[in-house]
Amino acid sequence: MVSSTVSLPVKWEEFLKQLADDHQVDLNDVISELCAWAFSNPETKKQFEVWLDDAFPPKGQAEDRANVEGEEVSEAEEENEDEAEEEAHEDRDYSEDRELKP
Repeated sequence: MVSSTVSLPVKWEEFLKQLADDHQVDLNDVISELCAWAFSNPETKKQFEVWLDDAFPPKGQAEDRANVEGEEVSEAEEENEDEAEEEAHEDRDYSEDRELKP
């Protein structure tokens, strides 16, 4: 078995410690058994991998996703600017038309 140090959110640490105390076992044993149970089924193991890739994508994927999102934001901003310019031109043309009429 490999020994690792893991930081748990406070609410989960308290919950797991209470369970360990109730069953008079070490917290590490509870976490080990939890992982063994969660990953004993190939389907749940695959679901976890999919979730992990989405929540914390590998470095290359994270950079690619950030680039794509940045491009999408830039395109949206550019479209908004174009629309604002068109509206300004329409307003100006309308104002000029009104001034020209007797």
